Amino acid sequence: MTGKNLFLKKREVNTKRILRYTQNMKITIVCVGKIKEKFYTQAIAEYAKRLSRYCNLNIIEVADEKTKEQATENEIAIVKQKEGERILKSIREDGYVIALAIDGKMFDSVELSKKIEKLGVLGTSHIYFVIGGSLGLSDEVLERADFHLSFSRMTFPHQLMRVILLEQIYRSYRIMNHEPYHK
Repeated sequence: MTGKNLFLKKREVNTKRILRYTQNMKITIVCVGKIKEKFYTQAIAEYAKRLSRYCNLNIIEVADEKTKEQATENEIAIVKQKEGERILKSIREDGYVIALAIDGKMFDSVELSKKIEKLGVLGTSHIYFVIGGSLGLSDEVLERADFHLSFSRMTFPHQLMRVILLEQIYRSYRIMNHEPYHK
């Protein structure tokens, strides 16, 4: 066997090993609020369909709290706390929690792929990605999180963030499986 063929054979074996660990992984996205816009729901459905061949995907929507236009800091804290309680009720104790937070660690797509792959290889069977509401996440949710992930220092609508996150999880699985993806 030539060097190139041996390399390709090892890559194939590694890919099958990684698939075994990550294909049975459960990915749950816990988010605040419902999606009303049709274009967002269509994009979410498309990525959920694409991801079904790589993992078990579940999306949990918890109710959002109504916030006054000129809410005080105390009122904002109460809203975040109520939403946070709903989020935490949706997360099992044995799950690995990744909170999306502006001050989190920024990854490129390959680094996110490696993070998910490593969690699977180390035996994590359930990853929760948590997206807060328009006011962000409560301190309790951030404390419960095992990892804080940031996609940017910019603020995105939480509905759009759900689509972006699903696309990046899908891209991560494509990278793990050595399948083509846009760079």
